[in-house]
Amino acid sequence: MEWGIMTIVGPILLVLVLAWAMLNNRRSAAEKRRTEEATKMRRAEEDAAEQARDPNDVD
Repeated sequence: MEWGIMTIVGPILLVLVLAWAMLNNRRSAAEKRRTEEATKMRRAEEDAAEQARDPNDVD
């Protein structure tokens, strides 16, 4: 009897916990936009630093 309940309730509980975690782990659009902007700025800074180190190396 107990094993029967556990084999039914266990997977249902697991699915509910996974669904809750996925829904609460989403990023907002504003947060994604900030991340993308920061990444672009960082890459531009790295490219500028690379050009300053070796100005003859043009891609």
